[in-house]
Amino acid sequence: MTGGTDGHAEDQGRVYQSSGDQHISEHHHYGPDGPEPGGPDSVRRPAVGRRPVVLRDRSEVMERLRASVQAERGGEVYVLYGMGGSGKTAVACALFQEVAEEQDRVCLWVNASDRASLRAGMLAVAADRGAGDGELLAARNGLRPAADLVWQHLDSSVEPWLLVLDNTDEPEILRDGSWLRTSPRGTVLVTTRRAAARWWPGAELQYIGVLPREDAALVLRDLAPHSGTTEQAAQVADRLGRLPLALTLAGGFLSHQVLDPWTMDAYGDQLDGDERVQLIDRGADALSEADPRHLVGLTWQLTLDAFEVRGLPEAAALLRLLARFAAEPLPLTLLNHADVSAVLPRARTETALRALLDQSLSELVDAVGVRCVESHGVLLDSVSAATPTNLVIALDTTAVRLLDAAVPAVPDAGPHDPRLRLLVPHALALLRHIGEPTTAADALAVATRLSVALHRTGDYLSAWETARSAADLAERLLGADHRTILAARSRAGRALFRLGRYAEAEAVLRVVRSAQERLFGADDPDTTDSGYGLQLVLANLGRREESVALLRDTVAGRRSALGPTHPLTLRARASLLEMLPAAEVVTEEGGTLLTLPSECDRFLGPDHTVTLGAGHNHAWALYLLGRVDEADREIRWVAERYVRRFGPEYPIVLAARQLLSRTRAALGHVEEGIGLMADVVERRERGLGPEHPFTVASRQLLDAYRSGRWRP
Repeated sequence: MTGGTDGHAEDQGRVYQSSGDQHISEHHHYGPDGPEPGGPDSVRRPAVGRRPVVLRDRSEVMERLRASVQAERGGEVYVLYGMGGSGKTAVACALFQEVAEEQDRVCLWVNASDRASLRAGMLAVAADRGAGDGELLAARNGLRPAADLVWQHLDSSVEPWLLVLDNTDEPEILRDGSWLRTSPRGTVLVTTRRAAARWWPGAELQYIGVLPREDAALVLRDLAPHSGTTEQAAQVADRLGRLPLALTLAGGFLSHQVLDPWTMDAYGDQLDGDERVQLIDRGADALSEADPRHLVGLTWQLTLDAFEVRGLPEAAALLRLLARFAAEPLPLTLLNHADVSAVLPRARTETALRALLDQSLSELVDAVGVRCVESHGVLLDSVSAATPTNLVIALDTTAVRLLDAAVPAVPDAGPHDPRLRLLVPHALALLRHIGEPTTAADALAVATRLSVALHRTGDYLSAWETARSAADLAERLLGADHRTILAARSRAGRALFRLGRYAEAEAVLRVVRSAQERLFGADDPDTTDSGYGLQLVLANLGRREESVALLRDTVAGRRSALGPTHPLTLRARASLLEMLPAAEVVTEEGGTLLTLPSECDRFLGPDHTVTLGAGHNHAWALYLLGRVDEADREIRWVAERYVRRFGPEYPIVLAARQLLSRTRAALGHVEEGIGLMADVVERRERGLGPEHPFTVASRQLLDAYRSGRWRP
């Protein structure tokens, strides 16, 4: 050494040299590797992509925000929260531009999507508000607290201001240094996906959701006015779930077609395909750098990645599971089941769900009194499309098992239960997703059982739609002759009968029964089930001999396959009480058929649905035999129990009360019979419609009573 100041440093190293004694204090700031990136090009303009031509539907929230930036107002924080793509930034941008143009207030915009961008943007805000180079350099080098510097200059700003913190989806970073504060000199507006109030103490929260139908259609028309009518745009908007980002991308795509312009209808048809998400994202500006927040296929991936970083992989797993279901309310009880553990630890399901709610990826809703979780359709499509193939089978299998546990194992007759309808879209969505035959067969079996449950609560239209749609969806994987396909078609035929569509029901059930008999045999339970449904149709078409012959075959087949005391065997025998003429009912089964109610009571119990049905049909047989007093007592007893169990509107309750009206009239109480029938007609018109065959028959009986033409 020569004693001179000849030290040398490389990269970011420092050498402190002195020819005399020196005292050195050094403050170290540990940040990301490498030099800190430069600040934003501007904080006076919104750093956003495509801005809306017109901001639609947000008038109420805009009025609240306008009031917050009036003269002499300040010291407030407003938080716009909602799922990715819901238009939070568009609202903030609209307010920013309006205030900048119309008020004497400085408008400042900071991208707060990550720690580095927030820090750089806020220091640029400090510079805008008068911070000197030395102060800024000290803050950048960690020699003074950066957040304090920023808020010192915001507090001392001569001009009032509006500060927007956009894309604040990691509010944790605001707490490091206390970046989010209030000041009497201005208003802070935050946009975020994080909904939990704990992140925003003292702030006023405003939810930003999807657009109403009319406004969603106008967004498309704003961007692509020549692609279709307002109604056509509304139909496309419905298929996009009225999500502003999806609407903007769709409108952008339609407006940019030059060689072969698409219509709204053509675009809507393509949305039904398997590459729905990819089609929507084709509306992004091809000449601009891709921003994941501006693409529906990528915007939510940011959140899924964040789950992994935070040690919450089960949140991503739960969202992938939800993506196997429909974008409709899903009962929470369905997720609270042991079978969910095949996808994520059951003990972590609550944590995972709370994470989805916090990130505005899902929301809690009340549907017919049931607590449910619901997610947007475009989100679910995006997550489903990005799900790794090695996870799909486990997700589908788990979803089927969860749905299976939610459907009654043995559906029984009962009052209308709107909760069952909640499961229908999810059963059908599963069948759309599944690509493996075994899982598809399991899913179809669950959907068919759900159709049976709907049927037995009197919701025949939903039962028909569920069975028919499920069979159509599964047939691509299973083929028309698969047992589960035929069983679903049979249930659809049974529901058509109850809807009064006899010709269609006969056609369906004949084809199905013929195939089942050919494939499985005449006594197979599925074959006899279709036969039982077909004989009901034939009887109501007036072909009684054919109906009775088929019913006897059904009884024999069920005896052989299921045994003489099985509920289905007893049900078929009970139908003979209703179908046989008086001369035959007393000799059927060696004269023992009339003792069937006591037999059902012995094997099934007095309150079993089959036992009550046997009593109902037994009363009809007694009526035909002229034993009206006995018939009247029995049908009154049955009707009272029906009403207590099923309620006054249930179909078999009305059938029992119709028979009761006959027995009352036959015993001379015609006015009572008229009162009973008037009530039955009114309820059937309300439940089945005025033209349903059951309603027509009831009205004819009522007219016969009133005209005096009726005879027992």
